[in-house]
Amino acid sequence: MQIIYTDEFLQHQTGGFHPEKPERLTAIATALKNQPWSDRLEWTAPKIRKEIRSNIEKCHNPKYIDLVQAIATQGGGMIDGDTVVSKHTYDVAVLAVSAWLDGIDRVLEVNQPAFILSRPPGHHAKRDIGMGFCIFNNAAIAAMYALELDGIERVAILDWDVHHGNGTQEIVWNQAQIAYVSVHQAPFYPGTGWQSETGDHENILNLPLPSDSAIAEYLPIFTQRIIPFLQDFKPDLLIISAGFDANSDDPLASMNLKPQDYGIFTELCLEVTSKIIFGLEGGYEFKSLAASVVAVVEKIINN
Repeated sequence: MQIIYTDEFLQHQTGGFHPEKPERLTAIATALKNQPWSDRLEWTAPKIRKEIRSNIEKCHNPKYIDLVQAIATQGGGMIDGDTVVSKHTYDVAVLAVSAWLDGIDRVLEVNQPAFILSRPPGHHAKRDIGMGFCIFNNAAIAAMYALELDGIERVAILDWDVHHGNGTQEIVWNQAQIAYVSVHQAPFYPGTGWQSETGDHENILNLPLPSDSAIAEYLPIFTQRIIPFLQDFKPDLLIISAGFDANSDDPLASMNLKPQDYGIFTELCLEVTSKIIFGLEGGYEFKSLAASVVAVVEKIINN
């Protein structure tokens, strides 16, 4: 299985007390490399894409892209109270987008899932501004890129991060060829993701859950709502905004999932299609974060 990763993702520096820190990735990478099936993983660094700016502009205002670059060039700063730009952030965020696009290419080449182990995350990044630790909206950019490829007519995005992906929803709201599904804690940051938000083409499905929800609450949502919705949409590709902050140990939320539960979600998603890219979003307790990614990858390898 393909893991797309580079140590360059560690150069996005957020400060010692910020929860979205480089150690998130090193914890995951170490855990994956210590598994008995680690020899079945193919680690690949993302490639630099000359056309990447045009891909990003399909989802973000050029003035916002220029703003991120300018802040980074000046040595760093803040987009909002949560979202840090360091001197390397622009280059790292662009490379993260490239990694997600590489994942699309790889999945369509081999018809098997790939995992994009990147940062900064993206699903809160709106068309005109980043927020919630997110710089560029990797999932939305990847979906728009995929639709330009031969044989891809419909792309679905499943977001199981504990927070609603308000940025992804905003960008794909009027895109009939892109479905967006989110299961998330509510009421909670960023205050969006209600069931009444369905998109211009009924292409959006929001499934808010109350705090303290565990697998007993999540599983019926997956089997009765998410999987049927995705199967009815018939995507040629499934992109998963794979946040792992609904774990019971996560410090930023109040849900009660366990790492092995993400393996269950993965198995269900494989009933929709084998063409899946998993891209890292949230997850801030290193041990449960790493164990959750291991559960996803192990399920795919043993499928």
